[in-house]
Amino acid sequence: MMSDTLFSGSVKRPLADRLRPTKLEEVVGQDHIVGNDAPLGRMMKSGKITSFILWGPPGCGKTTIARLIAEYTNLYFEQISAVFSGVADLKKVFQYAKERRANQGKGTLLFVDEIHRFNKSQQDGFLPYVEDGTVILVGATTENPSFELNSALLSRCQVFVLNRLTPDDFEELLQRAEKEEGQKLPIDDEAREFIKNVADGDGRYILNMAENIWSYAQEGELFNKEQIISIIRSRAPVYDKGRDGHYNLISAVHKSMRGSDVDAALYWVARMLVAGEDPRYILRRLLRFAIEDVSLADPNAVTQAIACCDTYERLGSPEGELAVMQLTAYLATAPKSAGVYKAMHKAYDLAKTTGSLMPPKHILNAPTKLMKELGYSDGYMYDQDLEDGFSGQNYFPEGMSRFKLYNPVDRGFEREIKKRIDYFDKLRKEKQAQMKKEK
Repeated sequence: MMSDTLFSGSVKRPLADRLRPTKLEEVVGQDHIVGNDAPLGRMMKSGKITSFILWGPPGCGKTTIARLIAEYTNLYFEQISAVFSGVADLKKVFQYAKERRANQGKGTLLFVDEIHRFNKSQQDGFLPYVEDGTVILVGATTENPSFELNSALLSRCQVFVLNRLTPDDFEELLQRAEKEEGQKLPIDDEAREFIKNVADGDGRYILNMAENIWSYAQEGELFNKEQIISIIRSRAPVYDKGRDGHYNLISAVHKSMRGSDVDAALYWVARMLVAGEDPRYILRRLLRFAIEDVSLADPNAVTQAIACCDTYERLGSPEGELAVMQLTAYLATAPKSAGVYKAMHKAYDLAKTTGSLMPPKHILNAPTKLMKELGYSDGYMYDQDLEDGFSGQNYFPEGMSRFKLYNPVDRGFEREIKKRIDYFDKLRKEKQAQMKKEK
């Protein structure tokens, strides 16, 4: 027979809500922001609260910090979400805040969750009310404020970066939960470490997970890792293909490959694939890497990249994702050179600064009588007919000095290219010296 308590009509508050900190000192993992000598801690001591933005991953304490500051400063706490609120809601909030200040002498702390979801014009709507003190604005965002918030709003707000919670932080939360529940979490040590990893920095998630485990467990039961996996759903990594996480991870892929760390590169690519990134996007970036960072140090890199792109198109997912991994491993372990990339930018700069200089006449074709009379093609030497297959003639505009644009590195195949260039430079000097003598 089921317990009568199931039908008592009273519903227990969620564990995460019961464990919500009641003072700043209880906020886990954010001492660099809320500690006594930290920015928010000092702000609280001074009693002078200014508008600020809290930037951090889900479940790191953004809402809690805003609530606590409102309580400490005796400000009215008003909370809205940019996901569910529009211009009409904001107008009401600002109107009520004005009336509250005029009639009660009480200020308002306006907490805006997911503030990056407001568009630029909506963000502009905050400015006059922040400037005249109608509201103290506290915005919460999981996205980089530099990209998602307009500069006018950012100039009026400090930005505090919150940390994702660590395994040690999670252990502290679990111990608080066990104290609240009056019992140990019924899992073994391996399962305990597993849930800390799968929580992915989110304190709210790990507390909800612990609550679910307690609800599943029967008296005396102890769950192992495999049982925990079957109880909880796999948590998708925090990753938005259109936002900051997307660019952070592809940057990590590039930097790892550039640093020839194949294991790190494979890990970051796997992170992107597991999070649902389009493999074609990754392959495009890898193709770019092959031509920019490997280049002629290993001319086969581009061939390998194109082959892996074609392989993925033929196989599709999930089989084709092996081609993504193969290309990642190839490029990470290949010799690197930015010689051609740097030469391209030098050539662009030189082209822009030298205007419309004509090529020297001796390398221009002369299909008409007039062009021949003007000296087109006069004195041109066909290199393949000469000794060494090299004439040493000038191919830059007349009157313009030679410029060294391409500097191959002494690695991989570019080591051989460097030998060829040095050989041609030596021959060119010899040929030019000989031409001067003959003149």
